[in-house]
Amino acid sequence: MKNDIHPNYKMVVFQDISTNETFLTRSTMRTGKETIKWEDGNEYPLIKVEISSSSHPFFTGKQQLVDSAGRVEKFLRKYGDRR
Repeated sequence: MKNDIHPNYKMVVFQDISTNETFLTRSTMRTGKETIKWEDGNEYPLIKVEISSSSHPFFTGKQQLVDSAGRVEKFLRKYGDRR
């Protein structure tokens, strides 16, 4: 492997700001000066995110399904089948 071309892969804590849920994982993202003390007593860089699996509608079960078949039919009525 070449030297100095690979990103720094380290442990970081992601915090969902909408649900205040936090989880520890590895990442190559660059972090700021903010850190957080984790359950194991160590201090890790903190990355704040707006949405995660704890707040995304798909994972929380609050997702609304869109009637795509109706939309296709509406499109075909409007523009016709131009094959």
